[in-house]
Amino acid sequence: MNHHPDSVRQRVAVLGSTGSIGVNTLEVIAQHPQQFEVFALSASTQTDKLLAQCVQFRPRFAVMVDHAQAHVLSQKCASLSLPTKVLSGAESITVVAEHASVDTVMAAIVGAAGLASCLAAAQAGKRLLLANKEALVVGGEYFLSAVKQGGAKLLPIDSEHSAVFQSLPDDERLWPEQIDKIILTASGGPFRRRDPATFSQITPDQACAHPNWVMGRKISVDSATMMNKALEVIEARYLFGVAPEKIEVVIHPQSVIHSMVQYKDNSVVAQLGTPDMKVPIAYGLSWPGRMQSGASALDFSAMADMSFESLISHGHAQRFPGLSLAWDVLNAAPGTPAVLNAANEVAVEAFLGHRIRFDQIHAVNLATLSAVLPTSVGSLEDLLALDAQARAAASQAVCQFSV
Repeated sequence: MNHHPDSVRQRVAVLGSTGSIGVNTLEVIAQHPQQFEVFALSASTQTDKLLAQCVQFRPRFAVMVDHAQAHVLSQKCASLSLPTKVLSGAESITVVAEHASVDTVMAAIVGAAGLASCLAAAQAGKRLLLANKEALVVGGEYFLSAVKQGGAKLLPIDSEHSAVFQSLPDDERLWPEQIDKIILTASGGPFRRRDPATFSQITPDQACAHPNWVMGRKISVDSATMMNKALEVIEARYLFGVAPEKIEVVIHPQSVIHSMVQYKDNSVVAQLGTPDMKVPIAYGLSWPGRMQSGASALDFSAMADMSFESLISHGHAQRFPGLSLAWDVLNAAPGTPAVLNAANEVAVEAFLGHRIRFDQIHAVNLATLSAVLPTSVGSLEDLLALDAQARAAASQAVCQFSV
């Protein structure tokens, strides 16, 4: 682990800097130039957006996954006399994640593509701000082992997991004896009141119109199916070391309470805030302290009410069948959560590409779980092979359901 005195700025690598989490991270960092230095940025294909970030933050490195786009970015940086060295290829993201000069890594690459760099940062003992669900959903115990062996500090950035983390005792040794259950809140997305019989007619644009949060299209669809919550249940199980049956989900449409911890004495500690990702990002960057996030404060006088709905009420079990898969895969063979994650990524992509209907996302996930039975998962290669196998099975299922 790199340790620096408080007077020295924290060097941050923002992986996935052109996505919504990456952009919010840079907005928070820009408010605290005395505390943070942007050391590295990475993006897949958004050259112009990454160039603008390089102009503003002048990082030591910028990584473009696409080689042709990396060449374009390199020429543009040179023409502007920027000090930024441009690297290309997914393997270069791992290079900057484990770089000796990096203190903190914001892992905000969506999907299994972010797994290798998360593992590299963990093994290198970084402060790892985890916005990539897949590191835990796919990596599971293997990823946690890398965190432990590398001496990394893992800080969750998902609003729900950050809320749980903030509601727990500082001393992790007290968690098992004090926690009764973890309660994750869910907004219910755009279809909380929609008749499930009409789900076959839902369009990608409708599924991406979240009532509370501004997010990328993939995670917006996951919110609409509540598969995002299924992945968060899996994440919570690994992050906080609780049994699957100790994790509960409750629908809270206003998204003010981000999650809760119920203790053995039946008291409940909750974290509240405006639905703005800058809050958990600022907490992760400043932990164990706190700093200004740039998010607006809660206005209690403007809050008409806060309501909650059980998943077994209002027809939610029928509306969101994918959510129950979280507990199914956690109680199945190791590696099964990775199969579900890969299947869902393929299914959502197919839906966004108008190749399957919204209601067939769940069908593709079920078909893939039936087709792929994990064996041993002892290395990154095993995980990536399992991911590839599940994607192939999911793609086959998509072809069968294709509209």
